[in-house]
Amino acid sequence: MKTEKAIGYLMIFGAIGVFVPYTILTIIFNYPAILREESSIILTQFHQGGSPLIFTWLAFALLGIPLIVAYSLIGQKVEPVMPQLKWVTTIGIISGLVQIIGLLRWVFVVPVLATEYVNTFSVSKREAVEISFKVIHQFGGVLLGEHLGQLFTVIWTVFISFALFKMHIIPKWLAVWGFIASAIYFLAQAELLATIIPTFPFISIAGFAGSTLWLIWIILAGVKFINAGKNSIKIL
Repeated sequence: MKTEKAIGYLMIFGAIGVFVPYTILTIIFNYPAILREESSIILTQFHQGGSPLIFTWLAFALLGIPLIVAYSLIGQKVEPVMPQLKWVTTIGIISGLVQIIGLLRWVFVVPVLATEYVNTFSVSKREAVEISFKVIHQFGGVLLGEHLGQLFTVIWTVFISFALFKMHIIPKWLAVWGFIASAIYFLAQAELLATIIPTFPFISIAGFAGSTLWLIWIILAGVKFINAGKNSIKIL
């Protein structure tokens, strides 16, 4: 009973914790569109953002931690009933960790590069900084945070939506919501390929639409967990 309510609150707080700094970043840093800008533009605008921007990125990275705890607790509920899905919990936890690592580059790595870029008048040094940023941006952002983080989130959501529906924790419509959100979120992977194959076709809105639908699904599923906990208490 307590576990279900804990899962519900963790999911809701985690989703809100991600949404708030995400929204702030869209306002003060033109996120996520700025991710595909030239390195010179990103570094200059990041430096202009100063400490408030760094702390916003820190909040974005850490306020989603409740979701990782929720993944683990959900696994403890699902695995006794469906032991074949034990690996899904690991996938979910990895998705959260790699996204946190990817986001923390904006806190501990990018500020150094941005300062070096803005404060130097050497053309060769600026070019070196831009190359360093591109490598870190592609590895920490595209590979870890966006590719592995989002892909593993999609996998976790699909299987957990199915499991929670079978266990009568969420209704069929919410399970379908999870499938649809996952499908749209998966389409965002094409944009990542476009960063290395410029002619690769992609739907620019897929990432925003998929992540938004996913966050709403997380909140709604959290509400269902809380209600499941309350109903269990009434039965007792």
